[in-house]
Amino acid sequence: MILENPAELREAVAVGMRLMGLDVGTKTIGLALSDTRRVIATPLETIRRRRFSEDMARLFALVGAHSVGGLVIGLPLTLAGADGPRTQSVRQFSRNLMAFHDLPIVFWDERLSTAAVTREMIAHDMTRKRRAEVVDRVAAAYILQGCLDFLGRTSA
Repeated sequence: MILENPAELREAVAVGMRLMGLDVGTKTIGLALSDTRRVIATPLETIRRRRFSEDMARLFALVGAHSVGGLVIGLPLTLAGADGPRTQSVRQFSRNLMAFHDLPIVFWDERLSTAAVTREMIAHDMTRKRRAEVVDRVAAAYILQGCLDFLGRTSA
């Protein structure tokens, strides 16, 4: 089910279950994982996209292995905050994903997440090769952490 408000994840996902963040691109899907208390996001891995069914098999193998109860998917809104072609593609990806497994899904605004992550990696003198290897999963962690921070602020 696709939830309208990220705060709904609290009721939709059982206590102790993790959240997984996704940065969905045309060539890769970056993945990140929360801890069981849903406080800290950690980069997990990058799936090189092939066929959708293969991508879903890998994704849901990880969902099962890590006791994931919900997904936070980065939504690439335009700078003006509107939907664009990439946003529509991510929304369709999410609908297709639900045909494989009906997990609670929430979208999180990911405007400029990859740019922010890349700037930080450059500031830490990370080589271009190493940045290319990790940028998608680190962007997924950035997206997930934003949602976790929101959930932490709204629970008090």
